[in-house]
Amino acid sequence: MTTALRCLSLSHKLSRRTAYRYLSTSPVLCEETPTSSTSPNLGNVSSPSKPIGGVRGGIIGFFFGFSLASAFAAYHLLDEYKAASAALQASVEELQASTEKVSAHVRRIEAVEKDLKALAQSSASKDDLSRVRAELKKVYDGLHIEFLDLRSHVWGMQQDLHALAKKEATSIRV
Repeated sequence: MTTALRCLSLSHKLSRRTAYRYLSTSPVLCEETPTSSTSPNLGNVSSPSKPIGGVRGGIIGFFFGFSLASAFAAYHLLDEYKAASAALQASVEELQASTEKVSAHVRRIEAVEKDLKALAQSSASKDDLSRVRAELKKVYDGLHIEFLDLRSHVWGMQQDLHALAKKEATSIRV
């Protein structure tokens, strides 16, 4: 019974120190009694060290891996952004050059349209041309009639001159 009390008091002291139950407090060890008062001194029993938590290490590893992966992704995303920005800048410059060409063509077309309007206002239309043609025809016909009248008058004068020269006639047409 003394060994049972001794074992009980030992286990009670150990349970106060730690909340864990060690192998030394198992019933098998409590039944063993030292046979002699001089038992060999094996040293102080050190309390077992707590292992570094696997959960804590896993979380730290996860965050480290996640940080490394996000840094790698950000680097590649930045490279893609730079390439896309360069391509966009090149297309903007190309668009600007083509816009300048189109605006130059538009200015040229506007100048030609302005000249065309000025020529249209200063040029004659078909009606004007037909009117002028009719007037010219009338003038030509009038001149032709006058020419024929003048020719007949000159012919008459020639006839009178021939008649005077041959007959010595005194009548003269005027």
